[in-house]
Amino acid sequence: MKKLAMVICLLVVSLTTRAQFEKGTTIINPSITGLDFSYSKGDDAKFGIGAQVGTFLSDGFALMVNLGADWSKPIDKYSVGTGVRFYFNQTGVYLGGGIDWERNCWKGGYHHNDWGVGIEGGYAFFLSRTVTLEPAVYYKWRFNDGDLSRFGIKLGFGFYF
Repeated sequence: MKKLAMVICLLVVSLTTRAQFEKGTTIINPSITGLDFSYSKGDDAKFGIGAQVGTFLSDGFALMVNLGADWSKPIDKYSVGTGVRFYFNQTGVYLGGGIDWERNCWKGGYHHNDWGVGIEGGYAFFLSRTVTLEPAVYYKWRFNDGDLSRFGIKLGFGFYF
């Protein structure tokens, strides 16, 4: 009897999860970053925030727009970009990728702009029917300055409407 109850519970949870990745659903995803493993030896303390907003163009496939800021010593970074996310088999596991423009501001007044591409992989763990906790790993590669490329971990919340 316990096994049957468990199967029914998992079925109900999977049906409610499936509805969140359907065409027309909107996702809002604020996140906190800070565990970057960067190639730049000058980076010390880190704290970053980001936000992604998107819509599902088809089941499991979302188009995203993102903004971000990262306050690191000695470089502060501000970015804007676009990308996509693909959710595998309605399980919450996703891969994403995109392109962004980043403005780097060094202490002392020097500024540098750069384009880059990034990939990320994560999991949308549902806390409720519309709210998720989304841990992810990512890699951002800079076109002009490879020393500013970085690999990191982020933690976000997803709100699905």
